Amino acid sequence: MSHAASSSSTPPPASPRSRLALYLDLIRWNRPAGWLVLVWPTLAALWVAAEGFPGWHLLAVFVLGTVLMRSAGCCINDIADRDFDRHVKRTTQRPITSGQVSVKEAVVVGAVLALVALGLVLTTRWEAVAWSVPAVLFTILYPFTKRFFSMPQAFLGIAFNFGIVIAFAAVLGTVTATGWMLWLANMFLVLAYDTEYAMVDRDDDLKIGMKTSAITLGRWDVTGIMVFFALSWLLTLWALLPYGLGWPFALGMGAAAAQILWHFTLIRERTRAGCFVAFSKSHWIGATLFAGVALGFALR
Repeated sequence: MSHAASSSSTPPPASPRSRLALYLDLIRWNRPAGWLVLVWPTLAALWVAAEGFPGWHLLAVFVLGTVLMRSAGCCINDIADRDFDRHVKRTTQRPITSGQVSVKEAVVVGAVLALVALGLVLTTRWEAVAWSVPAVLFTILYPFTKRFFSMPQAFLGIAFNFGIVIAFAAVLGTVTATGWMLWLANMFLVLAYDTEYAMVDRDDDLKIGMKTSAITLGRWDVTGIMVFFALSWLLTLWALLPYGLGWPFALGMGAAAAQILWHFTLIRERTRAGCFVAFSKSHWIGATLFAGVALGFALR
């Protein structure tokens, strides 16, 4: 892109805001959908590993740790994408891209958040601590995969799924076959909802040379998303059916299936608005599955 084109795309200066407000914006504090999609599968894994309520300590560690690591991930993502974000309608006013927060500030904020999350994990088993190391590495590497990997959403799925692995390690000291099955199920769920998210920015991403699953799938994007959703649902059923969780689990799975069908109605026309609503509400799929699992264990 020419210098002239780049200059014309520079966002207008924003009005001054407090540092706290900018930092909260940096970590997407006003958009909880990003950490909710992470916390529900992690909590479901925690309940399955413990075969019921895992205790207040582990519950606090994993809820707080999930929020902190997602927030740190936002800092890393925005540092990596700062030159690309100025060319995407939805991201031109992000704090780093708009020049309101420096890269150095964002590095410090992200590092502090990640260290606090690590401190929480240190209060659990050493196996959980060991798994948290690759989790941090994948979180750092993910934003850069959008330059060269045709399906970066798969890499994001790996980064997002470490909560499931760490949950099993924290409870049992190992990751069981069920844990890996839930890991794979959530991988397909991430591929589904993050491809919906990528559909929102597809036109802008094509212009700047960013790679996403929405671009790679092309006209098969909607079909691909529905296949990802179906595989996630079936793998979850396969993993958890042996636990005999009764009607609450059946109800949770039914509610998840109904939401998947609703997502199809939102994305089939490929409108920005419809795809964004689908992504922003995708955490409710995980919420209903977790509710079914938690209640199923409580009543078993």
